[in-house]
Amino acid sequence: MGQALWRLPPRQQQQLQEDSYVLKACSATKYRKMLQLNLNTSVYFVSPFLVGKEPHGFIDLEMLPPELGITILSYLNATDLCLAGCVWQGLGNDEYLWQGLCKSTWGHCSIYNRRLPAGFSYRRLYLQLDEGSLTFNANPQEGISYFMSKGILVDHPTELAKFIFYTRRLNWKMLRIYLDERRDVLDELVKLHNFSNQFLPNALRDFFRHIHAPEERGEYLETLITKFSHRFCTCNPGLVRELGLSPDAVYVLCYSLILLSIDLTSPHVKNKMSKREFIRNTRRAAHNVSDDFVGHLYDNIYLIGHVAA
Repeated sequence: MGQALWRLPPRQQQQLQEDSYVLKACSATKYRKMLQLNLNTSVYFVSPFLVGKEPHGFIDLEMLPPELGITILSYLNATDLCLAGCVWQGLGNDEYLWQGLCKSTWGHCSIYNRRLPAGFSYRRLYLQLDEGSLTFNANPQEGISYFMSKGILVDHPTELAKFIFYTRRLNWKMLRIYLDERRDVLDELVKLHNFSNQFLPNALRDFFRHIHAPEERGEYLETLITKFSHRFCTCNPGLVRELGLSPDAVYVLCYSLILLSIDLTSPHVKNKMSKREFIRNTRRAAHNVSDDFVGHLYDNIYLIGHVAA
């Protein structure tokens, strides 16, 4: 609403600016009433829906198109919502707001694609999603069971993979434990990645950004790199033909990139691997890859950094 202050007469603009400094001197109740009056005045001048009407309260979001209401309220998170509730009565019960909060934080849930029953509350769903995420971050299996018990998720690998892919509230360590146990979900999660026209190190970074690499070498890391190599080749058939790559060659290159990343970024390694050494060592394992391509791989790690940081 601050963007519309220019529409107010100069005297009212000055009054609004002076009111912003009254907070420290006024009680919370008095300031809230003053702020309500100013916001009502701003809404009156901003909203075309209220032209010709006396400002009698805050604009009802139901008067606006749903897309516009969601856009306006998308700037609020849960903390802002609680604070704004002190000024804007009823905001905390606005379903458009809670719908936007749910879908912006948990991008995919099975319940989004169902016919919602009468009386369904996105506010209640937000609280359940938040509770389920906290439970997952303590115990992955219990967290997923909680989502299923509330009807939020369906026990299907594709649905679980989409939920994980579009959610940023899950602890990566617990997520790694869960994916190590549910390889069917891991398979579907890998398929959601699109590495088309991406340079190999950048694609590997994107992959490990969603599926964190283990801290030590082992069977799980080998599984991740194997799945990535096949997916990368599937997404880049032209590059595979042009450079003569194969899943096995990409697998070797990925391991070489991880080792090079550790060598160049670790403070414990004093004698860093040179570009010539990297090309020579990599060409021994991947015979069909050109020296120029391997040299570009080295430059990328040297300039950008670790592929699995």
